[in-house]
Amino acid sequence: MRIMSRAVPVPAEGGQHRQPIIAAAIELTARSGWQAVTMGRLAELAGVSRQTVYNEIGSKAALAEAMVAHELGRFLSVVGTAFDRHPDDLIEAIYDAVRGVLELADDNTLLRAIASATHGTAPELLPLLTTDSGELLGRAKAVVAARVASYRPPLTAEQVDVVIDLVVRTVLSHVMQPSETPARTADGVAWVVARVLGVTANPPLRHT
Repeated sequence: MRIMSRAVPVPAEGGQHRQPIIAAAIELTARSGWQAVTMGRLAELAGVSRQTVYNEIGSKAALAEAMVAHELGRFLSVVGTAFDRHPDDLIEAIYDAVRGVLELADDNTLLRAIASATHGTAPELLPLLTTDSGELLGRAKAVVAARVASYRPPLTAEQVDVVIDLVVRTVLSHVMQPSETPARTADGVAWVVARVLGVTANPPLRHT
């Protein structure tokens, strides 16, 4: 990711103030736009000093990454819960996971701010979900791959990687620019995966 080279390295975990600062940044971006986010303003909102903000975050570029990583964690939690609900049915797990992710995205204030030019979006944010999304995709694919492996799909490891890459990229595309309801999109993705696996989705295309 090109933005990474501009960020001051900061430990991923950070101290006790890191998460409140990130939460304040997300709220401020959603309300007033990325251009309104300054270290001084974050310090005021989080109730800490400016130096604490710099110590915990490092730079505004690093803050952008931290915000996206924070929200990605929420989405991956939804994925994990969906797979837990369907331990014996991979197709239903995928349907549930995709639908849950897209429903969360539909009500996600940070994503809406990033996607909308009226919120003053800066180059530091949008590339993290588009042209510079390699790290995000890698983390998401790793989580999905670990869950899919337990179902022992009738494919080679390389074939499974192709399917997972296709699904994750498709979902990210719909997160940024949905073309259907979450239910219909999830239905289509699950149907495609079922066809690849050579199994019958039950029910097939339930939202036609």
